Amino acid sequence: MLTNRKVYLDHNATTPIHPEVKKAMVAAMATFGNPSSLHEYGRVARLLVEDSRAALASFIGADPKEVVFMGSGSEANNTVLNLFSCAGFRKCEVVGCSLGKKEVITTKIEHPCVLESAACLAERGAVVHFVGVDRYGKINLDEFKQKLSENTGLISIMMANNEIGTLQDVKELCRISHAKGALFHTDAVQAVGKIPVNVKDLDVDYLSLSGHKIYGPKGIGALYVKKGVQFCPFICGGHQEHGRRAGTENTLGIVGLAKAIEMRKKEMIGEHERVLKLKMLLKQGIEENIPDVQFNGHPTDSLAGTLNVSFLGAEGEAILLYLDLEGIAVSTGSACASASLDPSHVLTATGISQEQAHGSIRMSLGRETSLEDINYVIKKLIKVIKHVRKISTVASGDRHG
Repeated sequence: MLTNRKVYLDHNATTPIHPEVKKAMVAAMATFGNPSSLHEYGRVARLLVEDSRAALASFIGADPKEVVFMGSGSEANNTVLNLFSCAGFRKCEVVGCSLGKKEVITTKIEHPCVLESAACLAERGAVVHFVGVDRYGKINLDEFKQKLSENTGLISIMMANNEIGTLQDVKELCRISHAKGALFHTDAVQAVGKIPVNVKDLDVDYLSLSGHKIYGPKGIGALYVKKGVQFCPFICGGHQEHGRRAGTENTLGIVGLAKAIEMRKKEMIGEHERVLKLKMLLKQGIEENIPDVQFNGHPTDSLAGTLNVSFLGAEGEAILLYLDLEGIAVSTGSACASASLDPSHVLTATGISQEQAHGSIRMSLGRETSLEDINYVIKKLIKVIKHVRKISTVASGDRHG
């Protein structure tokens, strides 16, 4: 029976729009001009875009000219990876041109948009190295250093993992990469707005972010491109974004992203502490009441609101559906791969079995998550796991399908 109570624990997939973001976007609807037009309507729209660019740049420690608005974090990631497909870069002979090199390094736990882009590069002749991680999702540093060479042109390593929340030491990885003359990109979609991120301190060459992970609208993202590094547009056919991304700017989305950034600036630190406490209470409640569980990801060096747990003898899809009947929304892995029946590539990369991976769910908390929500989830989760294990073919040993 469906319940009237609703608890949303899937903030890593997407977040509800912040009320202040909604207000800003509604107000901006009066500005309908094309930002590229020279008349007053266009100039007003251009001012909104550029003010938003400045706000975003300030938040991540960049210069406004280093920020390129894009349609999503996935587009930003694709843009960087596809630099290797640019004919100009393949023939690059400029001193210090990293993209004239033939090798790319990424990890086995990246978002599918990075993994699939990297696989396409391999089909086009690039040498792509997929570096492994330890049981907590931390990159294997020895393997990374072994794969890194003078032939490495680009490294792409995510800052915070979307499934298990593990954080990578991007600053140190970037330092090591630059010592070999390679450019460094980080997918910071899950990190920006949740932890402090300063591109100058990290010294990254490229950084991707997205609006709908931080209580902004869908359909808007951005790419930081360090001044002076190589760049080639992924979407061509227009002069927008200083020739770096063709297509009329999404003024409403850009305004929404800027307002989301403004609210993150005000709320991020306090929310981090509050959400971390709630996550630890959730973890404690699971540990004390449900046997045979394993928590995935780094125990401390991870996102405050991400909890990934495997329930031995239960199937993640069944857990998700039964929790949904109780009004609780969780995930079985990356939302971008939710239609796949394959076990999570992130979890299997950490060394857990396919059975454990199939029995895993991700609970990601956010700004509206309350203590009452956590207590409710613990109570219902105890009942759901007991029921799912009872009916599970895994638990009963019936493997004939």
